[in-house]
Amino acid sequence: MNHSFDTNKQPRVVITGGGTISALGNNWQQVSHFLQAKQNAICVMDSWHVYPQMHTRLAAPINDFTVPPHYKAKQKRSMGRVAQMAVVATEQALTQAGLLEAPILQNGKTGVAYGSAMGSSNAALEFFSMLENQSMDRLNSTTYLRMMSHSAAINISVYFGTQGRMYTTNSACTAGSQAIGYAYEAIRNGQQDIMITGGAEELCPTHAAVFDTIFAASTDNDNPLSTPRPFDQKRDGLVLGEGACTLILESLEHAKARGATVLAEVIGYATNTDGNHVVRPSQPTIAKVMRECLLDAAINASDVGYVSAHATATEHGDIIETLATHEIFGDDIAISSLKSYTGHTLGACGSFEAWASIMMMNEGWFAPTLNLENIDSRCANLDYIQDDCREIDAPIIMSNNFAFGGVNTSLLFRRMQP
Repeated sequence: MNHSFDTNKQPRVVITGGGTISALGNNWQQVSHFLQAKQNAICVMDSWHVYPQMHTRLAAPINDFTVPPHYKAKQKRSMGRVAQMAVVATEQALTQAGLLEAPILQNGKTGVAYGSAMGSSNAALEFFSMLENQSMDRLNSTTYLRMMSHSAAINISVYFGTQGRMYTTNSACTAGSQAIGYAYEAIRNGQQDIMITGGAEELCPTHAAVFDTIFAASTDNDNPLSTPRPFDQKRDGLVLGEGACTLILESLEHAKARGATVLAEVIGYATNTDGNHVVRPSQPTIAKVMRECLLDAAINASDVGYVSAHATATEHGDIIETLATHEIFGDDIAISSLKSYTGHTLGACGSFEAWASIMMMNEGWFAPTLNLENIDSRCANLDYIQDDCREIDAPIIMSNNFAFGGVNTSLLFRRMQP
């Protein structure tokens, strides 16, 4: 393959820490238990019955999340739920990376790249009450800080004292994966030594309503564990979830110098836009983003052993994604969708799916797509992982995400040799 630059002259970028708050659990032991048990976190949201015009009643909430007691009231004032989850996940990731008390967090050499689709809904209600009732009684000095779409990113920066670069990605379903990509580029280009990156989203019925109004949300309310059904001919739409996942990226040289344990190497990233339709994905540009990611990593499609699919269980999305994937990889690529376990966590999905796929890669197995009983004949002929977890020795994996507006991302990760 011919490339216009010499990748050997650029810093290699590695992942040295990961932390998550998810409906499957808050650490890899808990999350892998659900994946190996082939059990999802979907349930009926009784609190949504107050919205009779909304057809879906399904989601994957996190019912047991609490902010640790060492967080002071002053520190929490600017944090809504989405920021709280993001900061706690970041604390976990920094702890695993051995950087929680490191001076480098505050000396300008550490940046933040973090995404979410929205801020906290409760804060938005405080503002909208002013418009509806012509009263500012519910507003306070932190309302906007909790409501703004980059609330998670700035609260991470303030809580841990970072003074480096800041990238706030608010591109819905690609917010987390774009954040990882921009963090990777910042380190590879020598602009930062460390990047805190990932995505977060809190569950809100308005998110479900967005998809409900375009008939893209699952309405199989009597069978919550049987939905969503990515790639399946009987799928009836997506299910919303929530959570946060943070990764710590740094240059390999910096990680080695401090004796850090490396989870994986980030070797490729690409992003583009369809420029075609607001909600209908496009096969040519989705295929192109995967191709450009391979080019960025200077590898061939045959080097990739597994693809973590975006696969939301919507008809057009599933079909187009599989056709594009087949265009790049052919029949033999192993593929599955983690949204069948967590639902669609919007801004968090890109980072959570990347993290979980990396952890599976390191252990040599991959989870199947749940509820995939009969593959839609309109989907491409791929090696869909069904029924059981599968042992696969895949030293390189790809993680893909695609968002409203035709925003596409592709990431490549390589397992580090002992």
